[in-house]
Amino acid sequence: MKRELWISLLVCICATSVWAGEPGTTLTPDEIKAAPFRDAKAVGTLGRGETVDILKRQGGWYQVSSAKGNGWVRMLSVRKGAARKANEVAGLAGLASGRAGTGKVVATTGVRGLSEEELKAAQFNESEVNNMEAQTVSKDDSRRFAAQGKLKSSRFDYLAKP
Repeated sequence: MKRELWISLLVCICATSVWAGEPGTTLTPDEIKAAPFRDAKAVGTLGRGETVDILKRQGGWYQVSSAKGNGWVRMLSVRKGAARKANEVAGLAGLASGRAGTGKVVATTGVRGLSEEELKAAQFNESEVNNMEAQTVSKDDSRRFAAQGKLKSSRFDYLAKP
């Protein structure tokens, strides 16, 4: 009888800890979505530095439970664990952009395509970054190129210069 009672108690404790999820802190304001899709219906909004319970991960999304609602939030908007200092949240928010510090450290979240080992072995390559940045074109250059190729014009917003 005692053994069955202990087993039942252990099962209840384990189930409660699994249900509670892993604590997390929001790095940036974000919407809570009904499903793990960018165009899913928003069911709530989280501000920066709010506490959530991370229940599940699917692709680049975390299923969370919070005081402001339950649903899905982009993985880059949430840091596992609680922030210890106010400026730590701001510093970690810089990681979500992919750059931190002097520009020689790049952080990323591998959702698809790269293994954990490949991400750990990655190194900064200044010449490749410069090569990528050299590939940008102006509006006038793109218009001239389109005219030479007799391409049909389509209107869309260009990204702002950094």
